[in-house]
This record gives sequence, structure tokens and C-alpha cells, in this order.
Amino acid sequence: MKILGIDPGIGICGFGLIETSGRSNARALDFGVVTTTVDAPLPSRLKELYDSLYEVFEQTKPEKVAVEKLFFSKNITTGIAVAEARGIVLLVAEQRGVPVYEYTPNEIKKSLTGYGSATKTQMEEMVKVHLGLEKKPRPDDAADALAVAITCSFLHQLGQGNDYRFSNSRR
Repeated sequence: MKILGIDPGIGICGFGLIETSGRSNARALDFGVVTTTVDAPLPSRLKELYDSLYEVFEQTKPEKVAVEKLFFSKNITTGIAVAEARGIVLLVAEQRGVPVYEYTPNEIKKSLTGYGSATKTQMEEMVKVHLGLEKKPRPDDAADALAVAITCSFLHQLGQGNDYRFSNSRR
């Protein structure tokens, strides 16, 4: 099963593709970030994000997409921009016919570390361990995306993944 994890953002959007055949057999196939032009108008940045994510989907051909749920940010402007980026992710997944699953930051932390308040360093270390990587994945946004994909894999192995799937009227 190929799962594409996404850590949405308007300036930097992390992605991480894993392949899994069981809880202990996940491996990273690809990971990185897509970026948008910082001083471009928002519509242009959203189009850049769309084009880049469409290409990621085209190249990776995921069977599932796992996305971090938006949590309320102290900075509402940042929260809105992340919500708009999430909308682009959901649009591309829908266009490609790939089911989407979403997870809160606490669910992701608990899934990987057993502790819902794990630090970023602890999370990066567990991503490295779960995927058998020699070093922590960089940049941070890519590590976060891999963590979302691993969470999706774990919860599906436990039969708990369907709670997060968006319905798709064409299926």
C-alpha cells in the first residue's frame, strides 16, 4: 500500500510517500517539500501549490492520502492560509480519485510515540526508527508528512482508519 502523507502549508508543504505491507514493514519511497513564491499574490501561490501537488500525485501514484487536520492557530492569518492549502490538497486528491484520511497532531504524536504531547525531536526520531532511515528526514515539513503517512498505516492496520475517510460520491 502506497500512502502519501501531507503536511499542508501555503509557503512550504511537506510530502512523504511510504509503502507498507504491515505495521513493522513501512519504508520511505520519497519525501520532500513543495514551496510557493513568498511575495506572489495568494491566488498565484495557490495555483503554484496546486500545480506542484498535482505533479507529486502524478509521480508517486498514492493509493491513500493522509493529511494533518487543521488545529486552531494563535495567528488566525496563518490558520486561514493553512486551511486554503489543505483545500488544494483535498482538491488534487479528489481529482485523482484517491481517498483522503485526516489526523490531528495529537493523534499523529500518540500513534508514533505513544504520547500525545511528544516534541518535534521525538517525532523526527520515531519517523527515522519506524522507516529504518539512517538519519532524521529533512526538512521538518517532510518529516511531519512522513509521520502522517505512518499514522495512517498504523491505524489502518488496527482497523481504525475508516473513521477519517472523506466520502467520495463517484465510488
